[in-house]
Amino acid sequence: MLSILDRYFLRELAQTVAAVAVVLLVIMAGSAFARVLQQVANGSFPASVMFQVLGLNMLDGLSNLLPLSGFLGVFWSLGRMYRESEMHVLASSGMGPLGLLRPVALLAVCLVALVAVVSLWLGPWATRTADALVAAANRSVIAAGLDAGRFTELPGKGGIIFVDSLSRDGSVLGNTLIVTERPGKNNGPAVVKLVTGKSGQLYQDSNGDGRYLSLHDGWQYEIPLGADNWRKMQYERNDASLSNVQNNDSDDDPAHTLDTITLSHGTTPETRAEFAWRITVPIMAVVLMMLSLPLSRQTPREPRYGRMLLAVLAFFLYFNLLALCRSQIVKGHWHNAGPMWLVSLLVFAAAAWMFRNQYTARRPRKGNA
Repeated sequence: MLSILDRYFLRELAQTVAAVAVVLLVIMAGSAFARVLQQVANGSFPASVMFQVLGLNMLDGLSNLLPLSGFLGVFWSLGRMYRESEMHVLASSGMGPLGLLRPVALLAVCLVALVAVVSLWLGPWATRTADALVAAANRSVIAAGLDAGRFTELPGKGGIIFVDSLSRDGSVLGNTLIVTERPGKNNGPAVVKLVTGKSGQLYQDSNGDGRYLSLHDGWQYEIPLGADNWRKMQYERNDASLSNVQNNDSDDDPAHTLDTITLSHGTTPETRAEFAWRITVPIMAVVLMMLSLPLSRQTPREPRYGRMLLAVLAFFLYFNLLALCRSQIVKGHWHNAGPMWLVSLLVFAAAAWMFRNQYTARRPRKGNA
């Protein structure tokens, strides 16, 4: 049974952690939206699935956002109690370190469970779902932005396309017109290319790097602007590029899309590094919650943001150490999450030692002989 004091601490800490999580989520949403918008502009996927992909990407990012939210939320909430002398009053009333550890530990258990679900299952599922959604959209001319009886600009400024009819599922096109423009050779005049067809169908490369329209029974014209050397060709089938998928995502990691059970049996450095990171993130949440306890202690006259700067620096140092360990696994120098756990254990031990030191009665100084 929780005491009144435990419920008070849990309420204050949980509200602050939730508020910090919302603020960080808004910041992450802005960054993710700019990234997704750039991919849409490059033709990586159609705009019709932009918001679904954005939501799935944000869901995947919760595994790193939640530990930071817990760390900053507990730090900020306890820091406010110290500045307003609430903690000093409670300490003078007999509340020891266990009175503070108990509600923080309960909150940490809930946060670790949530982080574990996101890191081990929900995040990879969101990534796989986003990839499947993009692949399905790129195979559908309706999702790609085409509409019967309307001129449509191709993604990535690839030109203009017009179709007079579409099947219900978007797999079969009627009469089709594609107009593109490309620079001329040897600084010559630009060339306008017109391709017509009585029917067509959209398909992708086997590796998913491009979208093409297979047109049937039509004509192709190449018209140099300002010149009269036009070219005209009749064809039975003509595969025209609808848009080249330009993937500027340098952070793509195929191992990240694998489920955790498959990942645990991986033998490549990339799969080992991804698995080590997933099982370390919940531990990171516990370590950060413990680290927030000694860092939040401050006097009423202490500058409000001095400790905040120290807390942010401590977080980045710890996070970068884990990232460095992960990079060593990717390079094949290490083969498991042991070094990452060792770093977490050392940081946790240092935080526990600082917290215990704060509640240990200091010996009075001896007078000068």
